[in-house]
Amino acid sequence: MKPEYVKIGEKKYKINTDFRIGIECDKIARDKKIGDYERVLAIIYKLFGDEGLNDKGSHAKLLELALKYLSKGEEQQGGNDTEPNMDFNEDMSYIYASFMSEYQIDLEKTHLHLWTFFDLLNGLSEDCVLNRIRYIRDFDVNEIENPKERKRIIELKKSVALKQG
Repeated sequence: MKPEYVKIGEKKYKINTDFRIGIECDKIARDKKIGDYERVLAIIYKLFGDEGLNDKGSHAKLLELALKYLSKGEEQQGGNDTEPNMDFNEDMSYIYASFMSEYQIDLEKTHLHLWTFFDLLNGLSEDCVLNRIRYIRDFDVNEIENPKERKRIIELKKSVALKQG
């Protein structure tokens, strides 16, 4: 069941479940230009609105519940050294195109619960534009013996590479 609320004691806080808000929270969490405290407040505000923001005594618990919600209730694996092959913000046009071609869902006009969005994202076929781009980003050019082909793939990887930092 997809959560719509979190509960602290007897108080319920409505979650803004729209996938776009979850993506904004991810962007906020990764933005090193924002101080830690401000990131916490921004995430709480995005997910729980003024009610969560104004309940200062519950910020620690709200952040804990927010992180659990944003990770779809799954334990987070720390120390992941692999380079990401996708960025929600940089790849949004590929995500939109993939959802349209695979599911006929126009993400610009559709409210999707964040967890539904994650499920659909994970269900995209390997032939969709997003996953083809991710495949190129992950491709090991050392597997290519032909120097001309290796150079071509290196250039292709550069053309779809994620921005650093």
